[in-house]
Amino acid sequence: MMDTGKWAEIDLDTAGFAYPGAALKKAWTSLHAGDLEPWPDDEDIIEGWRAFHAGDFAAAVDAAEAAGDAAHTLANKAAGIYADYLEEDDAVKQAIYQAGIERSERAIAAFPTDPNAHYFHAYNLGRYSQCISVAKALSQGLGGKIKASLERTLELAPKHGEAQTAMGLYHAEIIAKVGKLVGSMTYGASADKAIEYFEEALRLSDAPITWIEYGNGLYLLYGDKKLDESNGAYARAADKKPIDAMQALDVRFASESLP
Repeated sequence: MMDTGKWAEIDLDTAGFAYPGAALKKAWTSLHAGDLEPWPDDEDIIEGWRAFHAGDFAAAVDAAEAAGDAAHTLANKAAGIYADYLEEDDAVKQAIYQAGIERSERAIAAFPTDPNAHYFHAYNLGRYSQCISVAKALSQGLGGKIKASLERTLELAPKHGEAQTAMGLYHAEIIAKVGKLVGSMTYGASADKAIEYFEEALRLSDAPITWIEYGNGLYLLYGDKKLDESNGAYARAADKKPIDAMQALDVRFASESLP
């Protein structure tokens, strides 16, 4: 079990994201436009998602772990967003992502046709890679694992907006780290493919994080040549009206990152 007892609380006003009673199910499609997670049939998992959307990530993880592997998406998303935005200790972040990798591997074994089992495997591998450096991660063969899990996600769910975004970022990070020639020959990465994935992601999910990662991708691929466009993508994210705590964190990050 993950020790969430010392996790920091969210430092934002999340009163508008409570989604009491039937409100959560009514908003579910909008809340999960990016990950396409189906409405759960387990009341404890539903309450865990209610906690997640309201910004109580520790309670969400605790509920997920109590429910077992069936709640893998909830556990991975809540732990991941917490690590991304609220955890300041790099060692703790890395441990959270490592636990997410292991959880996702169990989920893939138990639910091989669940797109989010594969997506969060890639997500946690990607975040872990950023912790140890992309170059080191590539030398350990993690790039191929990330790509394979994202490809499997999109085979199972072509309209998975978060996977489309992640695939765009994967191509952009490879090109930025090893260059166009090696990126193409060794990893099958290209700037054109990155942009195609980002454009599809934006078509599927107009969420703040989609615009943030598009902005990141533009800068990774083109540097200062596309700085205005990159900042423009961040501005689009900053202008969004968040519909849950995760999006509120995304919007704040985008706003604070603008020049």
